[in-house]
Amino acid sequence: METLQKTNAKSVLWDIIVDVSWANISKKYFGRSRSWLHHKLDGTDSKGGLTKEETETLKESLLDLSERIKKCAKKL
Repeated sequence: METLQKTNAKSVLWDIIVDVSWANISKKYFGRSRSWLHHKLDGTDSKGGLTKEETETLKESLLDLSERIKKCAKKL
């Protein structure tokens, strides 16, 4: 199974890593704990990182969040 390795995942997300609530994303989009997602991003889980499917879910969650932020900003 193909995985997104830790260095790649963390480097891709570095610009937003401290601004995003990973606990909320993990719970809302994956139904998992914050620590589960951190282990995935760090590549310290048993599979060595995000699977292709998990990467797609993360991508969609960030796109959804960005649209929600954009809608709120436009209302100001």
